[in-house]
Amino acid sequence: MRAAVEDVHAALSDRGWDETAAFAVRLALEEGLTNALRHGHGGDPSLVINMGCTISAQRIELVIEDQGPGFEPETVPDPTADENLTIASGRGLALMRAFMTSVTVHPPGNKLTMTLER
Repeated sequence: MRAAVEDVHAALSDRGWDETAAFAVRLALEEGLTNALRHGHGGDPSLVINMGCTISAQRIELVIEDQGPGFEPETVPDPTADENLTIASGRGLALMRAFMTSVTVHPPGNKLTMTLER
């Protein structure tokens, strides 16, 4: 996972993206991959996570797909709601949405597409 994140970071730099964008992408990618492993695969390291990345001068697209059953994003608790401030659930998805231009969870919920646009 670390190697994939480093490869994406290097590709961003090679294509002229600044450190602010690189930070946003790194955070979103780490959260997405971590969620795929923890929640999608239940921590099972024998399952495969597929990741794709397309980077142009104006747009970055990240795709993460795990082998888990998926989830319904509307059931994830809002981590900013008062009643949820002390639980960790939902923070990764909230961070991805905060730092990326768009985040789409594709049915059945085991594939995620994130984009960042200039």
